[in-house]
Order: sequence, then C-alpha cells, then structure tokens
Amino acid sequence: MLGLVLTAGGARGAYQAGVLKRIAELPSLRDRPQPFEIIAGASAGAINGTILAAQGGEFGKAADEVAHVWSQLAVERVFRTDVATMLCGGVSLLRDFTLGSLFGWTGTYGLLDPSPLAGLLERALPPNGIRGAIERGEVYAVAVSATSYHSGRSYTFVQGRQGHAIWSKSRRVVLPVTLTAQHILASGAIPIVFPPVRLDAGGAELWFGDGGMRLVQPLSPAIRLGASRLLAIGVRSARAADTLARYEVASDHPLPCPPLAQVCGVFLNAIFLDHLDADVDHLKRMNELVAAHAGNGAAEPMRRVNPLVLSPSEDLALVAQRFEHRLPRLLRFALDGLGTPDAQSADLLSYLLFDSAYTSTLVDIGYRDADARIGEIEALVLGAEVDGQILGAPEEPQLLPPH
Repeated sequence: MLGLVLTAGGARGAYQAGVLKRIAELPSLRDRPQPFEIIAGASAGAINGTILAAQGGEFGKAADEVAHVWSQLAVERVFRTDVATMLCGGVSLLRDFTLGSLFGWTGTYGLLDPSPLAGLLERALPPNGIRGAIERGEVYAVAVSATSYHSGRSYTFVQGRQGHAIWSKSRRVVLPVTLTAQHILASGAIPIVFPPVRLDAGGAELWFGDGGMRLVQPLSPAIRLGASRLLAIGVRSARAADTLARYEVASDHPLPCPPLAQVCGVFLNAIFLDHLDADVDHLKRMNELVAAHAGNGAAEPMRRVNPLVLSPSEDLALVAQRFEHRLPRLLRFALDGLGTPDAQSADLLSYLLFDSAYTSTLVDIGYRDADARIGEIEALVLGAEVDGQILGAPEEPQLLPPH
C-alpha cells in the first residue's frame, strides 16, 4: 500500500499543501480519488492529512482545498489576537509567576488562545468525510498522533478499515477512534504556546499536546498500518541546516549568547524537524539488513519499505523574516521582547506566522519543489519502473523494519 507521512511544523505546514497541489496536477491522478491508502500526520501534518482524506472525490479538488485553507489563512483564524485576550494572558502569566506558589494553583495553560482554529477545522472537515472515504475504498486508514501530558507517551489515533493493525509499545499507544476536530486540535497543540486538549483515551479522559513531541519515528504509524511505499513531506531545509553547521564551525570570532527567541526556535526544531531525517536513515539501514538477511527466522513478518522524502529547498526561517511585519502588533511586540535571533536562526517566527502572505509563499515553494522531482513522485505513486525496479510491484515477504 502507498502511505503519506506529513510531519509537524506549525505554520510551515503550508509547504506540504503546495507539494500535494502539484502532485494532484498529474494527469494520471487529477480526476481520480487521492491515491494514498494510508495517511499519517502530526500537528500541521494532521490538519493536512485529515482534510485530504475527508474531502473525498477527486484528488485535484481535495488538494486544492488543502492549499486554499493555507493560502487564505490569517493569524486571527488560528488564535485570538485582540488586545483584551493578549493582555489577560500576559497578566495571568505574571500572576502565576509571582503569586502561584501562594495560591497553590495556576491559571495559565498556554500563552495563546487557539479557539478560532476549532471553527476553521469544523468548516474544513466534512462530516463523516473520512468514514465515507474508507467505505468507498479510497482510504485504508488515517492516523493522527498526539502526546499525553500525563505519561509522556505518544498516542496514535487511527480511523481505518475494520481489522487494521493495532500495536502497543512501551512509549507508543494506538487507539482505534472516529477522528474529530478535537483530535486534530490536540495533535497541533504546540507546547507552551497552546493549551493542552482533553481527549477520551480508551475510557480515560487525558490531556494531550503536540504529536511531534514524542513521535521520534514519524514513519512508524504508516509502516505499521501496512505501507510498503512512503511519500514523506518534511518542513526542514537540509541545505539551510548544512549552511548553519558550516558557519558554526568556521566562525573565527566568538558567537553571541543566543536570545530566548533563538533558544525557543531550536527547541521547536528538536520537536518538529529532527525526527524525520533520523527515521529515514534508520529505515534505509533496515532495508539493507532485510536485503541481506531476509527470512532468517524473524520473530514477525517483515518487508522492505520504499521511501521518498521531500523537504524545502529554501530556509523557511528566512522566508518568515520577510513577513514579520504582518504579525499583529501586540504579538510582534511580545516576540521582540524575547530578543532578536540570528537571521538564519529565526525559527520561532516561522512556526507562528499563520498569515496568508507567508503561507501562500510556502505553498508556492512546496509546489516548485514537487515539480522539480515530479518524475520520482509519479514513479512512486503509480508504481512505475525506476532504474529497473518496479516501485509499486508486490514484494516477496521480507523483514518489516522494527518501527
């Protein structure tokens, strides 16, 4: 089966919408249902994946809807930016820091109020859309990941065809559910920035936050559900990361102590961006091991998995800086209070800039990046022959990488 993996990334999720838009323009796919039988996402990736699955019908229209949501975005449609709300949040935080120990309780659960996002998701997700796609055979399963603030475990909520895989590991739990906007809100609740979201977790009411926090193997849900071919769309520019690494080593003068804004950006990078690269490397090593030792008494059935990964060709932090002036004035004032990071390290802004000018630019970048590799993508999606290998052909039972 063909799987789609969409990683976390806040406002950077608009890049994924551009990639999907270009893929949907392939003549062989445009007027057909979306081709991904398994869709797995976290945070912004959960938003994109569930909208794509729920829209049903033609792939082109579904991908256009995902791109439309991002292209028409405004900060106030994601979190409240009015002066009263922002000031009340600041006063609440100050009160908790100064008097919380005296009262024995606090009232601040997140820096921003994301209540408008709930309405946006309700409008973008057709009622029973995912169930209809499953019943029509267009989708096998949709997986959305979130992190429990109680145990720290990664929960994957799966809505799929009857009999889909269910597994439990020491730090990972899978629950069959009917996905709702609340699951998406929980998956996208950026820690500290947005408050936790309460969900029914197998009979217990638990509080959840962003799915990217503990999902150290983002390919795992799609592979466990049965995908043998994977298209993964990340939101980190490998080129930008390499440039920063070279600058760090080659610098001939002491680097200044990073301000809190830069520290927060690195923190969010660690949650959202670093896991995919490591997981792909792990998968490739396991595929090599499978090829060399297939069938040698493995404890569980295993197989090779063919991945294709797309990531931004541009540094999205630098792109975000061009649109910083479009943030609401009060929020921009608050972020400026955290200090001005290096231009190439301004990642915090790139996660929170839910503005149509910025997100439309990311959609365009994603579209161009997908266009540059459209031959590889089409070969993976349609199972065409590449370098003598039939990517979509059924494979002999082999070792499934232990994700």
